[in-house]
Amino acid sequence: MNKNIIYLGLVSFFTDLSSAMINPILPIFVVVYLGEGMDKLGVIVALATFVSYALRFVSGYVSDRFAIVKPLVVAGYALSAFCKPLMGFSEGYKSVAFLKSLERLGKAVRSAPKDSLIAYFGKEGEMGKTFGFHKTLDIAGELSGTVLLFLILYFLGKSEEIVRGIFFATFIPGVMALLIVIFFVEDVKKRKEIKRFVFSKKDKKISANLSIYFLFLFFFFNEAFFTMEAKEVGISIAFIPLLFVVSTAVQTLTSYYSGLMIDRMGVKKTLLYLIFSVF
Repeated sequence: MNKNIIYLGLVSFFTDLSSAMINPILPIFVVVYLGEGMDKLGVIVALATFVSYALRFVSGYVSDRFAIVKPLVVAGYALSAFCKPLMGFSEGYKSVAFLKSLERLGKAVRSAPKDSLIAYFGKEGEMGKTFGFHKTLDIAGELSGTVLLFLILYFLGKSEEIVRGIFFATFIPGVMALLIVIFFVEDVKKRKEIKRFVFSKKDKKISANLSIYFLFLFFFFNEAFFTMEAKEVGISIAFIPLLFVVSTAVQTLTSYYSGLMIDRMGVKKTLLYLIFSVF
């Protein structure tokens, strides 16, 4: 495995560790500690989701158009690293929505260029394995973050001060990820700027395959409402992170092997197999 793939995996590990430290409790922070309604939580989720997904295309276009890769990746991770701790100062849903959207903007900015870096350093014929390895470290970071969150809430308590302190603590893994991507991950060799884009037959075929995945996304239940439902049925705030541990543990164990399936079976067959397995 190319060393840059490993470094990028570690970057995702620490970034997702910091995200997982706050995602399970962010809805509770908004609704319980800030005293906002579920409708305000919906606004936060909607804005953050829109920014995260809608602007990825823009980032990918800019990366190809101006031949910029690593700087966009660094900028994206920097936004995430600094926005998450600032949520600890929030006194209302508007500031949370603004900072969460900025944090997701960081995700949008870095996603396409980061995938471009992974593909650049990956071996021909082993892209499934390469991306599967990266996803494993990515989800392992989430798993570690949720376990750490549980331990903090269980042993230190679940007061507002503790929760705000958790937001501040995300600065440490966030900065670790940023330092790795700045000093250890190499950039791609200088590429030609693309002045005109043509939607080829291959692009159309890929778009058709992705449409299946996008349709599947409509049925995803957002984790923010999952958290609030868990609280409503009586699960203690300290134990809610354990629900996320189950999910991330399964993903950690299966991501690498899913990548190997892609190399052996092809993308479309693997995607259809996994989707129907969920149903």
